[in-house]
Amino acid sequence: MPRPTTLEDLVGIEHCKLGFYQELQQKVEQLKSSNLELEKKRKEIQALLDGITDLMVVLSENLRIQRVNHVFTEWFPGIDPIGRHCYTVFRGRESRCVDCPALRSLDRDEIVKDLCIYKVADVFKHFEIIASPLRTSPTGERQILLFKRDVTREKEFQAQFYQAEKMATVGALAAGVAHEINNPLTAILGFAQGLKRRNARLEGKIDQELQADFKEYTDTIIKECLRCRDIVRTLLTFSRPTVSSLGQVDLNQCVTDTLFVLKHHFKERSNLTVTTLLSEELPQITGDESQLKQVIINLLTNALDATSNGGAIAIKTFANHGKATLVIEDTGCGIPLELQDKLFEPFFTTKPVGKGIGIGLSTCYTIVKNHHGEISVTSAVGKGSAFRVTFPGIEY
Repeated sequence: MPRPTTLEDLVGIEHCKLGFYQELQQKVEQLKSSNLELEKKRKEIQALLDGITDLMVVLSENLRIQRVNHVFTEWFPGIDPIGRHCYTVFRGRESRCVDCPALRSLDRDEIVKDLCIYKVADVFKHFEIIASPLRTSPTGERQILLFKRDVTREKEFQAQFYQAEKMATVGALAAGVAHEINNPLTAILGFAQGLKRRNARLEGKIDQELQADFKEYTDTIIKECLRCRDIVRTLLTFSRPTVSSLGQVDLNQCVTDTLFVLKHHFKERSNLTVTTLLSEELPQITGDESQLKQVIINLLTNALDATSNGGAIAIKTFANHGKATLVIEDTGCGIPLELQDKLFEPFFTTKPVGKGIGIGLSTCYTIVKNHHGEISVTSAVGKGSAFRVTFPGIEY
């Protein structure tokens, strides 16, 4: 028969239960402490991530977004990016970007840096991109860590510096040229006007045909002298200091003045057709006339380069919901789609070496933005390009 349970046995059992319970309590306390430690670490890591002002994105091998930091919601409010392709979210494209830095980073297994420009909230912004392959992943899948830093302001300051330096040089040269040209020009104009006044005294004294030729020649000299004087004056408006002098500006007049300066370029191109359609209903805008002319001359110069083998250039202005819009179209070589996002980036150029340094369109973008306007481009290879510039009109 089994031995009956004694009091000592019951006391021993209770001691065992108590020991087990105490041990269990210790484990629970250790687990709580470990969880608190993990939560503390998680909060520290989250605080570090929240302190990053660059956009941080974790991508999968097929370029789907897996994680983003808080900066994404600031740049793209109301958008859920998780599971979507990065080129769809950031570029609005249906296919991968050409020369994608994320894929290059993954293929080379090294950190890759790149610069790009694209629209965020309908505004062109410059970004510095750093792509780095992640070594480990919970699923074993390779991943890419992407940082995007907004360097728009830095690029604008850089472009402004180079443009200011260039325009200062042009200003000094233009002032010297104007002084040197105006002196002989004034003498020629004065003597031509003197000859014109004396032409009446020759009435009946010389052959009428000869007198008519004399009158035509003096009128032509005076007309061309006045045209040269206007050219010099117009050139001086392009060489004004870069300090903005805002006032009421007629965009049509800016176009007309710029076409006057480039008139000889158009005449040299027999295979080029230039048409203008300037709206009489165009509202006045507030701006710096010399800077606006600089935008127009840059766009027209690019159109001339694009149509070097012949074609057509159309300059149009029209009113659009209280805004003044300028469109410069050409039927030239066009711009590949993969390069269009980089057009307004400083020092990016599609021209051959020696033909351009890539600050023209960047300067245009900066000037237009400073005038609270917008500039955009549509282009197709082999069909041409159209640059559209819109400025807010003056409300009366």
